[in-house]
Amino acid sequence: MYRQGDVLIVSVAEEAVPAHVAHAPREPRDARGRLVLALGEVTGHAHAVVGPGELVREPGPFGPLLLHLPQGGRVVHEEHAAIALPKGWFRVIRQREYVPGSVRIVAD
Repeated sequence: MYRQGDVLIVSVAEEAVPAHVAHAPREPRDARGRLVLALGEVTGHAHAVVGPGELVREPGPFGPLLLHLPQGGRVVHEEHAAIALPKGWFRVIRQREYVPGSVRIVAD
């Protein structure tokens, strides 16, 4: 398990990856060629993966992401230390907070 700010990254066994992921659309890379896991609404900074891989958004309002890193990779952010990830599959979960009447993703 890895955490960088409000992003939690959890290893997923390959056999536990849902079958629909094979045909699900991939998230595009940003202008800098990164896979963006979370974009800071206030600062514009991003939790992003550099290197080869693909990112799949699962359905739902909080749509967790599935990250596939066939060779491993690094999660970078302008205000945090980089995190090295081994090769494999990961579930990317954004921290949520309760506000009266709803649940929302934490604003960064």
